[in-house]
Amino acid sequence: MSEIKQKSVARDWIEALAVAFVIAMIIRAFVLQAYRIPSSSMEDTLLKGDHILATKYNYGVTVPFTTRKILGADKVPNRGDIVIFTFPGNHAMDFVKRVIGLPGDIVEVREKNVYINGQPFKIPYEKHTDPFILTQGQGMVRDNFGPIKVEPGTCFVMGDNRDQSYDSRFWGFVPVQNIKGKAFVIYFSWDSAKHWIRFGRIGDIIH
Repeated sequence: MSEIKQKSVARDWIEALAVAFVIAMIIRAFVLQAYRIPSSSMEDTLLKGDHILATKYNYGVTVPFTTRKILGADKVPNRGDIVIFTFPGNHAMDFVKRVIGLPGDIVEVREKNVYINGQPFKIPYEKHTDPFILTQGQGMVRDNFGPIKVEPGTCFVMGDNRDQSYDSRFWGFVPVQNIKGKAFVIYFSWDSAKHWIRFGRIGDIIH
């Protein structure tokens, strides 16, 4: 009887772990996913070393491990949303940026200032760290770009740290189908320079 009971207990544990694993995979695939911020391109909204959760249902349901959407494929983010997306130039990489231009918008950058459909577009989260205006070389699009019309089914994205962000100014539009989720909350933050946790950032809702 003892051996049978031990087998029963072991089986119960295995079944419980299997169910927990399946639930975790469902949550990761369709509800929430964790990401780590590896660069300074979204400062000061998101800092290097922030660990965030993104909701995955805002812009439709994506088939796991692909960019194909089975539900809500036509859902477009709102202007100002911070989104996680599969980088169009390398599907093995995920980027996080803020949506600036929507399908049909005319986007232009003049001497670092962003214009949408001819009107100035300034948000309180944007930041500039370089006082100089680039006028030559490959990097000149950082400060003077467009005007360009956002293609159907795509978005134009930029980092909040405008002078230190590799974004749509350099490599083009993000297909809506590449968007995996909306940044939601910071659940952990590590300051690598101080080798310590940024306790004050934990639990911050991302705007």
